[in-house]
Amino acid sequence: MVDTYALYRRLSTLPRGRTLFSLVFEQAAPYFRTARPRFVELGPNRAELKIRKRRRVQNHLGTVHVIAICNGLEAAMGALAEATIPAHRRWIPRGMEVDYAAKATTDITCVATTDPADWTRTGDVEVPVHVVATRADGTAVVEGTIRLWVTDKPTR
Repeated sequence: MVDTYALYRRLSTLPRGRTLFSLVFEQAAPYFRTARPRFVELGPNRAELKIRKRRRVQNHLGTVHVIAICNGLEAAMGALAEATIPAHRRWIPRGMEVDYAAKATTDITCVATTDPADWTRTGDVEVPVHVVATRADGTAVVEGTIRLWVTDKPTR
């Protein structure tokens, strides 16, 4: 299995390395290709990516469709989880609650963050990942929480 965070650290030092990482990340979960997220930053407890406003992700109003934004938020959450989770644990999304706050009229920045203490709890736990998508002017267009179910990996 690929260590997502190690791959990001290695590729991000190269010219256009973050773009290359983004393309590799899309291969792991092909549905993310629809939004074409491009990673800006990735580390424990924080991931940031951008979604360009282009025809493929626009709705009938000419704004970035909220489902494309949610796709970007989920990609940021997944990368954050991979960069943060202890090696003996595993995660799966349990739910997503988002509020649509404003029209997405520009390129969108998607950020996912967590509290480091949430990853140190033992047993089967739910870890909330705060997600926010903002326009170029800094206005939040979508904000919410993705809940992760975190458990120990089974022993073999």
